[in-house]
Amino acid sequence: MAVSNVTSMTLPEPQQELASREFCFTSADFRFIRNLVEQRTGIVLSDNKRDLVYGRLSRRLRELKLTRFDEYCELLQGGHDEEMVNFVNAITTNLTSFFREEHHFEYLGKTLLPMLMKTKTDHRLRIWSAGCSTGEEPYSIAMVLNEAMGTALDSWDVRILATDLDTKVLAKGRSGIYEQSRVEGMSRSRLKRWVKKGSGDNAGLVQMSPELKALITFRQLNLMEGWPMSGPFDLIFCRNVVIYFNKPTQQILFDRYANMLPDEGHLFLGHSETMFQKTDRYELIGHTIYRKIR
Repeated sequence: MAVSNVTSMTLPEPQQELASREFCFTSADFRFIRNLVEQRTGIVLSDNKRDLVYGRLSRRLRELKLTRFDEYCELLQGGHDEEMVNFVNAITTNLTSFFREEHHFEYLGKTLLPMLMKTKTDHRLRIWSAGCSTGEEPYSIAMVLNEAMGTALDSWDVRILATDLDTKVLAKGRSGIYEQSRVEGMSRSRLKRWVKKGSGDNAGLVQMSPELKALITFRQLNLMEGWPMSGPFDLIFCRNVVIYFNKPTQQILFDRYANMLPDEGHLFLGHSETMFQKTDRYELIGHTIYRKIR
């Protein structure tokens, strides 16, 4: 359906709301954007996300020198590839921190990695950070790998795949450069070992060590489309990602993740996410830590 036709069916907007907005943003505009977001990313935006959508996309309208959201919708509908990338980058949420939900990293370092070091005779270890955002999660994993495996890491084939839909956050993760405030919660020993402080023009910035960066490959990936990697992954971090999807989409993703894991492979979810009544291919073994059983 053409955007112009959708707009013609729009219900009247509250006059006070229209007067307070820089750009005309109708209910039809929001419906079009919400449907496009779900189609492109699988993320379901509720009605209460309307202000969030307006705020994030208003920047794109200013950049493009547009005056109305229906003009922007027409641009997207016309198949403007470059702007579609900007659209997805603007709308997706990227909230993360180093060692977020620390109990996952405690389990990884003290329980899971020691077990894998005893049982994996091929010395091959593959980890996937799905929805890695600006990279704090895969760098945290890389630190734990080094700390838990020590010099044994040198004799192992270890790789971390970090994927996200947003190309801008991937670029930041790939650079490994962060504001100093981002690492303030990290222990002094980790800061000393893994983080280099910037000076001069880079004052106030820090950079992750080359040892960590060497373990991580950053790639763009839409979870709702085909996955080019073959796996298997020994463990997958997909935290605070599926919360944005509806239940049927979550069921599909959990099944696809299981297909990427070996028997007894591990999947880590976010603190508010659950597999309850969505799949029977995993067992819960810790707080939002799941093990594949079939």
